[in-house]
This record gives sequence, C-alpha cells and structure tokens, in this order.
Amino acid sequence: MYQIVHMCIRVMDLEKSLAFYRDAFGFEETRRKEFPEDAFSLVFISDADRNFEIELTYNYNPEKPYELGNGYSHLGIVVEDLEASHARHQAMGYEVTKLMGLPNQAPRFYFIDDPDGYSIEVIRK
Repeated sequence: MYQIVHMCIRVMDLEKSLAFYRDAFGFEETRRKEFPEDAFSLVFISDADRNFEIELTYNYNPEKPYELGNGYSHLGIVVEDLEASHARHQAMGYEVTKLMGLPNQAPRFYFIDDPDGYSIEVIRK
C-alpha cells in the first residue's frame, strides 16, 4: 500500500515562504534539515493532522526565480468556511481570485499564489 507523504517546492526566500504558509494556512514547521556544505536547506511544513507535508527546498543564494513550467498546476487545500477564508486572505493583502465553481455549480473554491508563484486552490470541504 502506498501513501502520499510530501511534495517538494523550491523557494527563493525561505523565511518569506514559511511566513506565508504559517499566516495564510496555519501550517507549522515539522522538521528541518540543514546542509551547509552543499548550500541548501530542507524545511517540512504541515497542517495539524500531519498527514501530508510540503517540503520547502531552499538553495542558498539563488540567482534568479525558479521557472515553474507549464506542468505544475496547483496544490489543493480544504477549509470548512470558504467565504471566511477568502475574506481573511483578502484582508491579509494576498491576491486571490474570486470565488468560483465548476460550470453550472455554486462557488466552492478560489486560488491564491504563494511568494514564489505556486498556485494553491482553497476548496470548500
């Protein structure tokens, strides 16, 4: 049996990314691995249930932003009160899309980007 445990994204500014995921979603750092001899750090973050982690990979002194390419689409995160979450993210100054739904369906999600441009879909649970 397989279980999804984490996904990795590369970040330009580790502290800015940690602050975003903490402030926007309440995620906490679960562990950190430092590799100064190889000039990178791995920081794992998760929600309270700890079923899945995001691995933030920070390469020391990156020269330019990473290219996300056209294969990555988004990470999905569920929330009980979609409207309150949307309003909260707007009040925090994050750029968010309007509340949306699939064709002929009521709104049940919106998108927000992290500091590196990774798109996150916030979905009504």
